[in-house]
Amino acid sequence: MDKLALLAQIQAYTSIGIGLMIGLGALGACIGVGIMCSRFLEGAARQPELMPALQAKVFLLLGLIDASFIIGVGLAMFFAFANPLTVGFR
Repeated sequence: MDKLALLAQIQAYTSIGIGLMIGLGALGACIGVGIMCSRFLEGAARQPELMPALQAKVFLLLGLIDASFIIGVGLAMFFAFANPLTVGFR
């Protein structure tokens, strides 16, 4: 297999991996945020006096869930624009 075909195959598999990283990361973050917010609303409806304490924890966890997704997007962009797997081919 010549170098050009091997490079094209590496880039194709990398782009599939990038799509999976971003797509599954977004899906997981959305599902996690949805479940967490629904449980927050249930807890606030059952015990309204605990709402401020629960709200602070919900906002903290929302930030952590979104941060993990953004880190995944950053890694995907690293592989998209500075792919370390193609260093020997350039």
